[in-house]
Amino acid sequence: MASEADVIGELKRLRTRLPQLRGALTASVDGLVLAQDATDVEAEAVCALTAAALAVSLRLSDATHQGDFRELLIRADHGYVATYAAGSSAVLTLLAEPQINVGRLHLEARRSSALIGDLVDAAVVRAEET
Repeated sequence: MASEADVIGELKRLRTRLPQLRGALTASVDGLVLAQDATDVEAEAVCALTAAALAVSLRLSDATHQGDFRELLIRADHGYVATYAAGSSAVLTLLAEPQINVGRLHLEARRSSALIGDLVDAAVVRAEET
C-alpha cells in the first residue's frame, strides 16, 4: 500500500491521544494486515478475526435494516476490542485497557478511521489506475 507510512503515522498519533490503547491495527475487509502499531498480539490472527466479526456485523446490520456497518465494540474482562469502518475497503481495530473512557475512544477512533479510510481508498484507486 503506497500510503502505509501515513496509516502507521495515524495509528501512532491515535495511540498518543489515547494512552490506554494497547494496540491499533488496520486491516483490509478480507482480513489482511495493512498497518499495525501493536505489541503482544498476533496481528495476522487479529485481522483475520476482525474480518470474520465484520462479516457477521454486516449481515446483522443488513438483516435488521440498520444501514451500513459503522463500528463494533466488545467489552471483555481485560479491556475492549473496538472495530470501525475505515472507508470502503478497510477497518480499524483498537485494543484498549478496561479503564478507557469509551466516549473518548469512539470520538478519536471515528476521526482516525475516517482519515485512514481516505488514505486506503485513495491507494486502492491509484492501484486500480495502474
